[in-house]
Amino acid sequence: MFSYTAIAALLPCRRRRQERSCPSIASSQLEHQIAQRGTQNRSRSEGVASKRASEELPVIARFEVRRRNYLAPDGSIERPLPAFAANAKLLVELYRSMVLLRLFDRKAVALQRTGRLGTYAISLGQEAVSVGIASAMREDDVLLPSYRDNGALLWRGVALEEILLFWGGDERGNQFCGPVHDFPFCVPVGSQAPHAAGVAYALKLRKEPRVAVCMFGDGATSKGDVYEAMNFAGVHKLPLVFVATNNQWAISVPLRLQTGSETLAQKAIGAGFGGEQVDGSDVVAMRAAAEEAIAAARDGKGPHFIEAVTYRLGDHTTSDDALRYRSAEEVQAHWKEEPIARLRSYLVGQKMWTKADEERLAAECHERIEAAVERYLKTPPRRAETMFDNLYADLPEAYAAQRRELAGEDDA
Repeated sequence: MFSYTAIAALLPCRRRRQERSCPSIASSQLEHQIAQRGTQNRSRSEGVASKRASEELPVIARFEVRRRNYLAPDGSIERPLPAFAANAKLLVELYRSMVLLRLFDRKAVALQRTGRLGTYAISLGQEAVSVGIASAMREDDVLLPSYRDNGALLWRGVALEEILLFWGGDERGNQFCGPVHDFPFCVPVGSQAPHAAGVAYALKLRKEPRVAVCMFGDGATSKGDVYEAMNFAGVHKLPLVFVATNNQWAISVPLRLQTGSETLAQKAIGAGFGGEQVDGSDVVAMRAAAEEAIAAARDGKGPHFIEAVTYRLGDHTTSDDALRYRSAEEVQAHWKEEPIARLRSYLVGQKMWTKADEERLAAECHERIEAAVERYLKTPPRRAETMFDNLYADLPEAYAAQRRELAGEDDA
């Protein structure tokens, strides 16, 4: 029996003998055979391809998530800036607000460390998110913040001492100078999202040209409360903007362990509306994204989701030690991206800010913060019975009796 190799070896010999006897005929026959085989192979391939194409499921929808940024970490311009960036006064105000927030955080931590304030959530490295979002809102819009959005509250008129009162355990801090329709700090993770959906639904029912803005962290996007609110907002096309601050850490859990999504922004797709990823350390990008999303929601175009990608340079709160779950080298690498130095570099490069301006700002912030701390520390503590005062419109008798007892009143 011939092997495949032996047969292959004989073929050239036979072809050579045929070519010697009648070269032209052998050549034409060979070309014809090759052409015929080629036609058969193409026909067979096309048939297989056609069969495969008919077996493949059709694509019925495609989605995409875009990323927005304008200023590079060194303050240089990466793409044409939005129109508002031509307003030097506005950019300086954004910068001043971020600096105030950082210095205020530093003082609040000092107060906590010396026993004069309760647990406090720091915004270090994330200042551009809350300031950028709040700066795009109108006064009659409704803010539903998380516990780390002091920058948004300050922009909207809340006093420094009122924030200190809240973190000092005094609910009078929530009776703030900011818009009365804004919601107080929300400490439970994600529970403000259903509230935001309810607010936005009410605004739509009343046909009011107002928008609700709900802010939370990346960990909240893994909570059912948030997705249910997003689903409701998508179904009813509510005037609602969701802002997720993706600071890479849900307390001590890294992003890769708390969600399998490539982005958080794509979670909006399942709820029927758009989402985008934004450089959360670029306050210009944050302001631009919020401005567009809020305007669209106000015009009846429904909700939008903003994923602000940034990095938490500090501990989760003053009761946390981040060095237990991430390295100092990792944190140090992210300092190159932080938002305040980034905007300052741009302002200086555009001749909008000077060293003298910086020194004046530092002095103004110090004076303002110290005055607020003094007012906070001089605030008399609440009487124990006042814990009942904001629970019900009409206090049930069971609680009313306890209130009278605490107040030392006769139960007559």
